[in-house]
Amino acid sequence: MATTSTTGSTLLQPLSNAVQLPIDQVNFVVCQLFALLAAIWFRTYLHSSKTSSFIRHVVATLLGLYLALFCFGWYALHFLVQSGISYCIMIIIGVENMHNYCFVFALGYLTVCQVTRVYIFDYGQYSADFSGPMMIITQKITSLACEIHDGMFRKDEELTSSQRDLAVRRMPSLLEYLSYNCNFMGILAGPLCSYKDYITFIEGRSYHVTQSGDNGKEETQYERTEPSPNTAVIQKLLVCGLSLLFHLTICTTLPVEYNIDEHFQATASWPTKIIYLYISLLAARPKYYFAWTLADAINNAAGFGFRGYDKNGAARWDLISNLRIQQIEMSTSFKMFLDNWNIQTALWLKRVCYERTSFSPTIQTFILSAIWHGVYPGYYLTFLTGVLMTLAARAMRNNFRHYFIEPSQLKLFYDVITWIVTQVAISYTVVPFVLLSIKPSFTFYSSWYYCLHILGILVLLLLPVKKTQRKNTHENIQLSQSKKFDEGENSLGWNSFSTTNNVCNQNQEIASRHSSLKQ
Repeated sequence: MATTSTTGSTLLQPLSNAVQLPIDQVNFVVCQLFALLAAIWFRTYLHSSKTSSFIRHVVATLLGLYLALFCFGWYALHFLVQSGISYCIMIIIGVENMHNYCFVFALGYLTVCQVTRVYIFDYGQYSADFSGPMMIITQKITSLACEIHDGMFRKDEELTSSQRDLAVRRMPSLLEYLSYNCNFMGILAGPLCSYKDYITFIEGRSYHVTQSGDNGKEETQYERTEPSPNTAVIQKLLVCGLSLLFHLTICTTLPVEYNIDEHFQATASWPTKIIYLYISLLAARPKYYFAWTLADAINNAAGFGFRGYDKNGAARWDLISNLRIQQIEMSTSFKMFLDNWNIQTALWLKRVCYERTSFSPTIQTFILSAIWHGVYPGYYLTFLTGVLMTLAARAMRNNFRHYFIEPSQLKLFYDVITWIVTQVAISYTVVPFVLLSIKPSFTFYSSWYYCLHILGILVLLLLPVKKTQRKNTHENIQLSQSKKFDEGENSLGWNSFSTTNNVCNQNQEIASRHSSLKQ
């Protein structure tokens, strides 16, 4: 029987007992399914053509706060406190420095909550992690503060093209601010979206197109036909169903913890260890596929997430999508994996940190990513290992890939080898992220004799590393940094497994390792 403690509602305890899952996981899934139905109702009966933006903001906010209260109980007050104080900072401090003060407060408040939950309260006492939604709210607070600073203080010529596009030119009202941070579509699992995109959706301007006149100056707006999200939502729900089925049936039979089982370590051959490592981490991913794809489907069902049309004229509903499963599973490089995993968090790290610092931007962004993740030691081990693996993979690619471009058979051989190496290296890297604690993480790495760590260091020492030339002007420096980030610096993307890890699981993983942390 699932008897996990919870700070949220116990109304669904009988269902939790019936399906043998922790009550907080049941609450999360049921609330997300309720949000999906609410999104369909929201788009049908509270469409922007039928009601005012004010009503849409109020309903979206109240529904979001109710879902948060149902899942987390009084801990949901942290969402209001963090958002409320940040809004006061924005109003009081002013546009010149508000982004810095909001950044320090929001990240500091998140860190205090994470430390309190893990180290002051009993480790693993509650399976629901209220800091998970706070991680998304922190992203929204800091993103919006930067966007307002860009739109109301900085000159246009100082901004990159993406900063100009996202710049906010007026201070949002308190209602708009709370609606952006706490709306029912993203309160539990995100994903992050820009404030400008969200307000455009609420006000019903998602389908307005601006067209320049013949002289290049006159602009006219016309409204294109609103595409239906139904096909995209159904496709994403099918992915959710398959992911959930795979997680419930396969993941429990292939636990990551078995990689550190003493009998397994003593008796398994190296090929067996490698294959089981890959399969066990492959089995751990569908819960993220489920949570993020369901969150994307909820936003789409409400009418949010339309990006435009592809070259074939098909509507694209991936404006705020957080992952691309096929590209993840077929990744032949760390860059390809990170480019398609937790996409919105990688963009956040780029926009609020990497593009805004001139001194060691990569290092500062790595630090921000580590702090934002949380305080479990396994997160930091994965993060540090990920940095080493990414740099080594980049060096190998830069030095050898050009030898395998032609003929096509040789390139196919190269792709197969790099796929195998990438999947094993990624699995090796993220094991501590799942194990969470220091002792089992080092037990795993020592059982592998730290072989990939050593190999990565040797690659960096022996192979020449190409240096990126920095241009002189401020604008070119920012554009160069942005391009460099897209080409591989988003290894800070060991943002990877944390947000949803904090939202929708951890009871089973944490409870089994309760004693490990205390040692």
